[in-house]
Amino acid sequence: MMQGKKILLCVSGGIAVYKAAALTSKLVQSGAEVKVIMTESAQKFVAPLTFQALSRQDVYWDTFDEKDPSRIAHIDLADWADLVLVAPATANIIGKLANGIADDMITTTILATTAGVWVAPAMNVHMYDHPAVKRNIETLYQFGYQFVEPSEGYLACGYVGKGRLEEPEKVVELVDRYFLELDSDKMLLLGKKVVITAGPTREMVDPVRFFSNRSTGKMGYALAEAAVSLGAQVVLISGPSQLPIPRGIEFVSVTSAEEMYIAVHKAFPTADIVVKSAAVADYRPKEIYEDKLKKQEGNLVIEFERTKDILMSLGERKNDQYLIGFAAETTNVENYAKAKLEKKRADMIVANNVKELGSGFGTDTNRVSIVTSDGNVRELPLLSKVEVAKEIFREATQHVKKGPPHERS
Repeated sequence: MMQGKKILLCVSGGIAVYKAAALTSKLVQSGAEVKVIMTESAQKFVAPLTFQALSRQDVYWDTFDEKDPSRIAHIDLADWADLVLVAPATANIIGKLANGIADDMITTTILATTAGVWVAPAMNVHMYDHPAVKRNIETLYQFGYQFVEPSEGYLACGYVGKGRLEEPEKVVELVDRYFLELDSDKMLLLGKKVVITAGPTREMVDPVRFFSNRSTGKMGYALAEAAVSLGAQVVLISGPSQLPIPRGIEFVSVTSAEEMYIAVHKAFPTADIVVKSAAVADYRPKEIYEDKLKKQEGNLVIEFERTKDILMSLGERKNDQYLIGFAAETTNVENYAKAKLEKKRADMIVANNVKELGSGFGTDTNRVSIVTSDGNVRELPLLSKVEVAKEIFREATQHVKKGPPHERS
């Protein structure tokens, strides 16, 4: 699957640089086109000429050395890559990337790329376990970077433990699998219509006040982004959000729970998959004041009434649509998810504990459990929300019936 793939190998300074040379050779033998950037310290271990001979490409290390005056080298490399692989990744380069420092060829290029970035750490076992390094790794996870975990064994410093750069053969295997999944993912939802709700709703009290919640819409927008990348026709119905609208979708803006209810039911009949990730208000003020409610003596009592339950209404009306709901909980997450699945007649509930670090509102990551109507419960590790979205759709496509809704029997 690597034939013709463009891999930018970023080599930072450590004894494991010799493995990066072997990795370059094996990637090229697998059919990939490899370009190498080295830090100054990496060149103390292995000369650039070695990587030039193995990759049959120019090797880069100086941000200001423009080999082609018609192009800015680090931007050109950033745009060229299908995958950026940092191997070995020292504690220093991990710290720079986590904090947005761009002071050499590698860091300026990675900050400019939109390709996937993989990081393969290699360092002393105690360095790898240092709180600062662990924090920086967690930050990069939140950025959406993927990690090739170091293996355990004898280290150059004499210690035995976790910190060895993963063997080149294993890294090549992982990269090959990545491109295989990437290519197959592009067809995963081809021909499917996916309707997604996202963000909060606002329930007005008067012209200047409303009730809402802490949802930012990040999970729903990540679902829309993922669905487009998997080949789907996407309708995103969103409450108020500051997020940029993903490209290639039909966008419907709503404010209240009632507006979202109407929009969802309009799109529902021709949908294959419906994902209700929006945090819709359960209650709204019974009376909306035409003029600003003025401050007065004593307490204020506002009577609320129930809003329509969108997920339940879809469960009652669905034909062959695959219906996915979300459950943001603080306790007994799995039990509440199973109960919601049954009560709302959904096909899948994606549940998470919003109190967990990296899993609440406004984060770029999520840790969820996928509960399906066949009784299966699948717990995912902490992932970027886009990766969580892809896992949700991979699970859903195992159950979605073939053909568009209006052609199914």
